[in-house]
Amino acid sequence: MVGTTYYGIIDYLQMIKKEFFTLSGSKGRGMLMDLTYDDKLKDAPLVIFAHGFKGFKDWGTHNLMAGYFAENGYRFLKFNFSHNGTTPDNPVDFTDLIAFSDNTFSMELDDLNTVIDFACNGSAIPRANGVYLIGHSMGGGISIVKTAEDKRIKKLVSMAAISSFHNLWPKAAEEQWRLQGILYMLNTRTNQQMPLKATLLDDLDKNPGRLDIAAKAAQITQPWLIVHGDEDKTVPLSHAQQLKAAQPHAVLSIIKGGDHTFGGLHPYAENTLPAHLKEFCSLAVNFFNK
Repeated sequence: MVGTTYYGIIDYLQMIKKEFFTLSGSKGRGMLMDLTYDDKLKDAPLVIFAHGFKGFKDWGTHNLMAGYFAENGYRFLKFNFSHNGTTPDNPVDFTDLIAFSDNTFSMELDDLNTVIDFACNGSAIPRANGVYLIGHSMGGGISIVKTAEDKRIKKLVSMAAISSFHNLWPKAAEEQWRLQGILYMLNTRTNQQMPLKATLLDDLDKNPGRLDIAAKAAQITQPWLIVHGDEDKTVPLSHAQQLKAAQPHAVLSIIKGGDHTFGGLHPYAENTLPAHLKEFCSLAVNFFNK
């Protein structure tokens, strides 16, 4: 599925457009995607954005972020992981908790690979000669692993990224989780109990080398910018420091006062980026421009 819509007019000269696509992700589930770009720069460098746990491509400030990158000379491609709990028909609501419960980190890596293939094969959009990657929170962890594995990724920016997949839940919950076969995590925004099958833990057990974020961080040879807020209560700053220790060549930038989403909320009613998120975007654009 392909569609096009206008995002807006900037200074009457810069036409920002958005195109929509659906790809077949893990287990054949549809992944909704959108590409935001300046119509005059159809061959601009491509940034791929990977959302976090209990996130989705249209969460809060993500569309404003896409517009910022487009206005600054980049194409910005964001997508919903195939098993994030949304569907192509309901892209902003967690209407498929069965799919959410079936998700694994390996499937998310497969999804990201499918998106990079799409970007680099030139079948529906101008072919990208390599991509830049931004990953937020859990998507940051996925992006770190993928960057270590895939040289098509030219630069990485991790955004409030986790340093271990085990940090997504209380360690003490794992024993009972394995016994019962399922764990429920409260989504405080929607008040939904989000189910996770023990197959998520099985995935970590079966792929200990591949899914060790810190070990993969040590293998990254591409330029890498680690950005974290010092007021992040969800993923503490210590995660960024652990990633920096694992890969000393990475650049660590700390946003003073920044929380886990750098001021972003869902829903987000404003039409301008929060100050901390704009600082993040500026850091990322400058890093990609180098």
